[in-house]
Amino acid sequence: MKEIVLYKKNNGFTMLLVFSLLYLAGLGCFIYGAATGSDESMPPLFFLGLFWLSVGWIPFLGFKIVGPQEALVLTLFGKYTGTLKENGFYWVNPFSVAVNPAAKTRLNQSGDSEAAPRVNLFTVGAEGMKKEELASRKISLKAMTLSNNRQKINDCLGNPVEISIAVIWRVVDTAKAVFEVDNYKEYLSLQCDSALRDIVRLYPYDVAPGVDTTGDGIADEGSLRGSSEVVASRIRAEIQSKVDVAGLEILEARITYLAYAPEIAAVMLQRQQASAIIDARKMIVDGAVGMVEMALERLSANNVVELDDERKAAMVSNLLVVLCGNRDAQPVVNSGSIY
Repeated sequence: MKEIVLYKKNNGFTMLLVFSLLYLAGLGCFIYGAATGSDESMPPLFFLGLFWLSVGWIPFLGFKIVGPQEALVLTLFGKYTGTLKENGFYWVNPFSVAVNPAAKTRLNQSGDSEAAPRVNLFTVGAEGMKKEELASRKISLKAMTLSNNRQKINDCLGNPVEISIAVIWRVVDTAKAVFEVDNYKEYLSLQCDSALRDIVRLYPYDVAPGVDTTGDGIADEGSLRGSSEVVASRIRAEIQSKVDVAGLEILEARITYLAYAPEIAAVMLQRQQASAIIDARKMIVDGAVGMVEMALERLSANNVVELDDERKAAMVSNLLVVLCGNRDAQPVVNSGSIY
């Protein structure tokens, strides 16, 4: 379906003036014919005025108002006739119908929240309902933000993680959005869920050895937590490839929530704590060994004391205990000979 943009219909004020004058002329003919006619016969102007007063309101149904970044997709007796995309006051065929299958769809996104009812001249009574219905048939061309529900997905190692994304999108082809898919908002939401699952399954939560996330056969350090920008970019590209048929453009995709699933969160936290403790111990031991080597070299270089191998071993043991211990050392002072 190819989009047809109607540019030459922006003549609402001219047509409003023409139909208003015609309606006034019909009213004048009706009054003049009634005044000059008799009980036996009425002049043709009376019937002409009566006919126009009966059907003259129909052309007024063809007036459409389109605001900035809005569009109206019009059909005439089931045939697509074009789209009004430029803001302005238009007149079209009064039997044309605006189509928007996603008008009443409510998703967790900007522009779809159930806000409190607005009280103004257009939302009072039956006329207000008509105005609101007409407004809902307009398709927004603005950038919209879709925040899908949090999902539980297994990463490439089989660990369940909870993740959610925010997708910024907009309609670029109104004909495809209306006619190529049943409901372009629901279609986008489903494709976001599918793309998110496809990409998340390629990555581990944290960096893991021997995992290939790019598909080139070489292990890399990609992860959901450490490569969020790359993951988001792949999710955006995956969604875009699926929604081109619906005339949608994905501007950006961002990860808004990422965590282990509750059933393994405590175990993974313990694993991270253990890994952190091991790394800290390695650093402490490396530093302690360096300090012991420096102490022995300084004592030997300055001839402070001569130590045999046995005393050096005892000194090294004592220093390592002091430097690697979890608590402050409580030394015992030897007032006698070290031998």
